[in-house]
Amino acid sequence: MLRVVVLVSGGGTNLQAIIDAIEAGRITNAQIVAVISNNPGVKSLERAKKAGIPAFCISPKSFADRELFHEALLAKIDEFGPDLVVLAGFLVRIPKTMVHKYSNRIVNIHPSLIPSFCGVGYYGLKVHEKVLERGVKVTGATVHFVNEGMDEGPIIAQKAVYVEQSDTPEILQRRVMEQAEWQLLPAAIDDIANGRISVVDGRVIRKED
Repeated sequence: MLRVVVLVSGGGTNLQAIIDAIEAGRITNAQIVAVISNNPGVKSLERAKKAGIPAFCISPKSFADRELFHEALLAKIDEFGPDLVVLAGFLVRIPKTMVHKYSNRIVNIHPSLIPSFCGVGYYGLKVHEKVLERGVKVTGATVHFVNEGMDEGPIIAQKAVYVEQSDTPEILQRRVMEQAEWQLLPAAIDDIANGRISVVDGRVIRKED
């Protein structure tokens, strides 16, 4: 059974998609053992508690500096001995110590087709604002493993979503979540839990069925 710790910063819609997929049997051989947020009072913590999942807040505001926050975050994650750490809308850069300790065991969902509209400054609604400003016709979402770079780790899966002329950033954000993010992330966790993918020479390889 794959032990999963989910890190969140906001409402937790991707967390809910994972919880629902486990309950529906679309994710097998996996369980969420803890949810950790960097923000207190967010809905994602309520979602976890409602599902009977241990939920915690480790806020950087509670520590004298970033290094102490990183140490506390990693210590809390380590408590649960996860096989996989999932960044489900976690708006904190992962420290290198954690990336190394959980090499190829941290996955992130990003609301664009990497390498477009990713990297420093591209997160949340800002991604969709930039997509509309640029006038692209197709956007989407990407699930990838996390490395030391920003949105640079091996890509697990991507799904395209069409941009419509009447879109606002909020409308586009919702469509990308519904049509891509909420499908990709649970599927990636299921693939990992069932040994369907591996990382070879910096690329994700899917095993033949």
